[in-house]
Amino acid sequence: MVAALVLTGLVAAPARAASPLGLDRCEPVQGVYQCSGLVRTWDGIPLDTTLTLPSAGATGLPLVVEQHGLGNSKYEYLDPESTAYTDNAYGWAKEGYAVLTYTARGFWGSCGTPESRLANPEPCSRGYIHLADARYEVRDTQELIGRLVDDGVADPARIGVTGDSYGGGQSFILTALSDRVMLPDGRLVPWRSPRGTALRLAASAPVIPWTDLVYAVLPNGRTFTNTVVPPEAGATPVGVFKTTFANAIFAAAQFAIGPGQPTGEPFVPGRPIGFLVPPGVDPEADVATAVARADAGEPYDDAMARSLVERFQRFRSAYYIDPTSRPPPLFVGSGFTDDLFPVDETLRFVNRTRRDHPSTPISLLLGDFGHQRASNKAPERARLIEAIHDWFDQHVRGDGAAPAQGVEAFTQTCPRSAPSGGPFRAPEFSALAGGEVRYSSTARQAILSGGGDPAVGLAIDPATGGGDACRRTGADDAPGTASYRLPPAPASGYTLLGAPTIAARLAVSGQPSATQVAARLWDVAPDGRSQTLVARGLYRPSGGSSDVFQLHPNGWTFAAGHVPRLELLAADPPYGRVSNQPFQIQVERLELRLPVRERADCQVVLPTATPVVPPGQALAPGVAAAAAPACGSGGDPRPSPSPSPRMRLRARCTGDGVRATAIVRGSSARHVDFFANGRRAGRDRRAPFSRIVAERTRQGGSVRVLARASLRGGESVRGARTVRACGRARAPRFTG
Repeated sequence: MVAALVLTGLVAAPARAASPLGLDRCEPVQGVYQCSGLVRTWDGIPLDTTLTLPSAGATGLPLVVEQHGLGNSKYEYLDPESTAYTDNAYGWAKEGYAVLTYTARGFWGSCGTPESRLANPEPCSRGYIHLADARYEVRDTQELIGRLVDDGVADPARIGVTGDSYGGGQSFILTALSDRVMLPDGRLVPWRSPRGTALRLAASAPVIPWTDLVYAVLPNGRTFTNTVVPPEAGATPVGVFKTTFANAIFAAAQFAIGPGQPTGEPFVPGRPIGFLVPPGVDPEADVATAVARADAGEPYDDAMARSLVERFQRFRSAYYIDPTSRPPPLFVGSGFTDDLFPVDETLRFVNRTRRDHPSTPISLLLGDFGHQRASNKAPERARLIEAIHDWFDQHVRGDGAAPAQGVEAFTQTCPRSAPSGGPFRAPEFSALAGGEVRYSSTARQAILSGGGDPAVGLAIDPATGGGDACRRTGADDAPGTASYRLPPAPASGYTLLGAPTIAARLAVSGQPSATQVAARLWDVAPDGRSQTLVARGLYRPSGGSSDVFQLHPNGWTFAAGHVPRLELLAADPPYGRVSNQPFQIQVERLELRLPVRERADCQVVLPTATPVVPPGQALAPGVAAAAAPACGSGGDPRPSPSPSPRMRLRARCTGDGVRATAIVRGSSARHVDFFANGRRAGRDRRAPFSRIVAERTRQGGSVRVLARASLRGGESVRGARTVRACGRARAPRFTG
């Protein structure tokens, strides 16, 4: 998990004249066929690569590319006992896909270990980490895909990419590029295979990704979940450095602090596994200098800081790639409790895509998974893998039921062993909420440098505090902080499902570039003694007459008697860096909005008010610009309920017997099981769902046909009918 953070069968077939990608070790493995070896990419760097196929010699296949997390390797997907975040290569190959897995340049067997560099000293002298650079790591993926197309293994019209964390960010960059390649000088040119075949992605599925690497590591609070964020907002001003996370990532880029070794080998903590460029050799890939400059803190207005921001945005962030090319169908899995790449990293790209390319299919799965502090519960991880398979079956392989678009969300629950809440579904993120809980205060409160309880910050730090989203702390108000307690939740409770929004007057005393607000939303137990972190955020005040910002989104139920508590501090160490200069902030006229799942009852839950957004930001498609009908206005503040899923079951005689067909409406079905006279007759995973349930017979009589559709989220719907059996002499038709 840390490495992703910071992060066989068959009878051997005769060797072909030329194995795919020139890989020299091919053998049956786990019921499929696998070839491995070193492949020299477009600039000669040797990449440790494995290609997994359904069988030897298979050609013209749909292709899935799986890209690993930081500090990990291709072996993230080559362990048959693990499905990781996106399934292992064997699972995909057994479903008919070619699967490309390779270790990114500069890691492990791709010039990362001392042994790999010793084996290939000349090319590996240039094989250092460029940190998910579109011109290098991302182009490596495009190069290998192109060669598989030229080798005849991959169908050029059926290419899908996925990956988690480091691989998720690269998958998003590939999504933004779509049908283009970025050259070392930054120019975008059409993506073609080495032999000239035009290429573009058929689908992508980034998991726990970033889209703006500067903002993800130094957030300034200007990204909103309900707006289309202007690109210049991401680093104007440069935000607050996530100290422990970023330094843990820096360590994981050099030494093994999580698995990545070949399957079956023991894990050796601290083993050298990453190759960073020596200082002064290549400024554009100098990760050590970038981390050191961020560690030094604000102000970030010097030439070095400005240059680093420009490079990281332009070459390592999907959001800054020219968005005029239509992205492929996009599925994203993103974690509410992920403190490294939170959900707003995904929504930034999704909101703009829905504005610029409204016909692009998009689906989101959100929950308590990802980097620390996420719980990574098994059912949510299984649902994530299932959803990616469904997306690729439809958009890459070209068959299977059309998966639902929109948002599916699971809420965080504590203890970590408790089942997640949900799933909750909506056409877009903002529609997950049916109303909002609002709180306002006119009292003045002061935020002072050095305020807060260091023990609390340490307990909830994702990297050094144990990474437990359910960690409880003391609930006392700490000196030098602003604290606001809402009324206790009613007997029915309510469920936060979105990003808490704060609007306030922040009067700043001190150097503007050094000021910051660390915001935390807590759930305080009814006894008032302990609390659990629900949401957090880091913000650089605007210096204007008013400020508005959001905490990262979450899904969380405030149970009866529990008190939502908003805490504003001058820093959130060790997670967020403490400012270099002292300052003070007077907080006045504060309003807090909590989007909740429940419909407005006009007592606790109110109709959604007119959105408050920063100057220069436009609302995202689907977000209502006006307030919902007010209480007592005669309008209905409640959202219209979604239609209940239903099934229409048909049956008819065919040459083989009674064929049953199930049509599911109002939801998307994962599969349908068919039964005849109480006995299971089979399962179909692809719409239209159909099966022969009874053979022809001379005995006549009737057949009781039952079909049960399993829907996403564990729900089901069924249909039944009784029809006459099909006789051998004639074939009457039965319809329904």
